[in-house]
Amino acid sequence: MTLKKDSKSLGSEQKKSQNEDASLIELKNFENKKEIESQPLEVSKGNNNENGFLDFGFKESILNSLRNKGYKSPTPIQKAAIPELMLGRDLLGQAQTGTGKTAAFALPLIEKLSDNKELNAKVLVMTPTRELATQVAESFKSYSSESSNFKTVAIYGGTDYRSQISALKRKVDVVVGTPGRIMDHIRQGTFKIKDINCLVLDEADEMLNMGFLEDIEWIIDQLPENKQMVLFSATMPSEIRNIAKKYLNDPAEIFIKSVKKETQLISQKFLYVQRHHKLDALKRILELNNEGVIIFVRTKLLTTSIAEALENSGHTVAVLNGDIPQNQRENTVDRLKKGFINILVATDVAARGLDVERIKLVVNYDFPFDKETYTHRIGRTGRAGRSGEAILFVNQREKHFLRNLENSTRTKIEEINIPSNKVINEKRMEKLIDNVNESSLAKDENEENKALIVDVLDNLKEKYSMDDSNIAMSAINLVIGNKSFFVNEDDSWIHKQNNIDRNRSNRNINNRMRNSNRRNNYQNDSFETYKFNFGKFDGVRVANIISSICNSTNINGRSIGKIQIFNDYSLVDLPRDLHRETKNKLKKIKVRN
Repeated sequence: MTLKKDSKSLGSEQKKSQNEDASLIELKNFENKKEIESQPLEVSKGNNNENGFLDFGFKESILNSLRNKGYKSPTPIQKAAIPELMLGRDLLGQAQTGTGKTAAFALPLIEKLSDNKELNAKVLVMTPTRELATQVAESFKSYSSESSNFKTVAIYGGTDYRSQISALKRKVDVVVGTPGRIMDHIRQGTFKIKDINCLVLDEADEMLNMGFLEDIEWIIDQLPENKQMVLFSATMPSEIRNIAKKYLNDPAEIFIKSVKKETQLISQKFLYVQRHHKLDALKRILELNNEGVIIFVRTKLLTTSIAEALENSGHTVAVLNGDIPQNQRENTVDRLKKGFINILVATDVAARGLDVERIKLVVNYDFPFDKETYTHRIGRTGRAGRSGEAILFVNQREKHFLRNLENSTRTKIEEINIPSNKVINEKRMEKLIDNVNESSLAKDENEENKALIVDVLDNLKEKYSMDDSNIAMSAINLVIGNKSFFVNEDDSWIHKQNNIDRNRSNRNINNRMRNSNRRNNYQNDSFETYKFNFGKFDGVRVANIISSICNSTNINGRSIGKIQIFNDYSLVDLPRDLHRETKNKLKKIKVRN
C-alpha cells in the first residue's frame, strides 16, 4: 500500500465535484498560500453530532471515534488540510497550538492506514519534545480507537531502549518520536524505515530553535524518496521555507491567521510588581485561584525554588523542567490531569505541547522572550472552547516590552492590582460560605455516614446540651483549624507600589499635557512654519532639532513651537519676527552632521 497518489489527475476531478462545498477550502500552490481565519475547536455537548466530518469520506470506525470524543465539526485547518492529505499531496501549514492541527494530519493518515496489514511502519511523525511526542501518539491512539489492529508507538529519550525496540519489532502503523531517538534507532537498525510513505514534521520551528536542523535533514535523507511530506509550524522563518523548498513536492500551503478568536476565551491581564516582591505577589494571586495552574519561569533552578516555597504555603505543587526523568514527567502530567496536583511550575521547553483540560490559570512569572513564547504559554489554557485566565508579571524595566507585546498580538492586556489583605479575606470568607452551603445541599449516598452524623448530633445535644447554633460554630471552627483564618500580614508594600505606578503614570500624563499645551499656545499668528530637509530617514529626533536651532541661532528653546518630523523633512514652528541674520543661519543649520 502506498500513501502517495497522482494528485494532479485525482485532485482536478475531485475538486471539480467539490467546488460548491463550503466545507472544503481550495488552496493555492506554495507560492500563493491561502489565509484562513482561525476559530476555537468546537466540541459537541450532546449526542447530536452527525457532522461535517462525514464530508471527508472517513470510515465508520473513525467517525465513531470522533463521536466518542464529542467532536462536532472540523476546524478551519482540518477543513483545509484533510482533503489535500487524502489526495496524497505534500503540505506546508502554519498554525498555532490549539487549532486542531494534530487531527488535521492524523485523521487522513489513519484513514489510509486502516487496511495496512504489513509489519513495518508507514508513517513517521517528528516532534521537538517528549511531551509533544506523547500527546501526538495519544491522539493517534484516540482517533483510531475503533479501528482494529491499528498500532502507534512513541519513541523518545529518557526511557528504556528495550521496550521501544520490542514495540518496533511488532506490527506498527505510526511511529511518533523526537529527532535524537529516531536517529539512534535508525542507526542501530531497530527502526525499519524502508516502507515509510509519509513524514510529518510537527512544530518544525521549535525543532529548529532547539538545534535539530541537521538531525532533521539526516533523517529525511535516510527515508524513501517517494514519500508524502507534511510540515506544520507556528511561525515561518526562512529556515522552514528552505526545508519546504528543498524537500516538499508542489505542496499545498495553509496559513491559519493568528487572530483574536484564538484567545478570545482567555482573559489576559498583567500586574506591575518589583522583582523582590514577585514571590509574595504570586502567593496572593494563588489565594484567588489555585486549582489547575501553570507558572512559567525561565530557569530550571527557579522552578524548584518556587515549588518549594509554594509547598511550604500548603499548595500541592510539581516541577516540570528538562532535568526531570521522563517517567517522572509523565507521572506528573497524569497527576495534574487527575487533580492530585493543582499547580505546575515549568520552563517553556518542558511544557511544550502540554494539553491538560484542568488548566484554568497561566502565570507568566518571568516575562516571555517573544510573542511566540507568550502565545504558547497562555495557550495552555482556554483550549477547545474552554475559558481561561493568563496573568503576566511586569516590572518597571519591562514596561516597553509589554507595549510591544500588545502591539504584536493586537490585544489589549488589562492591568490588575496585586490582591490586598482585604481582597484575600473576602475571597476566603466567600469560599468558606460556599463550601458550607454545598455541603448542606450534598446528598450523601452512604447510609452509614448519615447514621454516624445523626448519632453525633444527638449525643452533642443530649450529653452536652449543645444547640444547633453551637454545633454549627464548632463544626466551622474544626474546618478553619488552629491557624488564623484571615490574612493579617503587612501589605503596605502593595499600596505603596500601586501609588508609585500611579504617580509615575500621572507624571507622564502631566508632562504630555504640558508639552501639548505649550505647543498649542504657539499655534497663533506670532509663529510661522519652517521646513528643514532632514527627517526620520536621517535618524533625527525632536531633541536634535531643538539643540541645533539653539546652538546655531539666538533662539531660546522655549520659543520653539510645534515640531513635526516626517520621513525626509521636518516642520518647525518658530517666532514670526526673526531677524534676517537669524533666518540666514537657519538655512545653513545642520542636525547630527
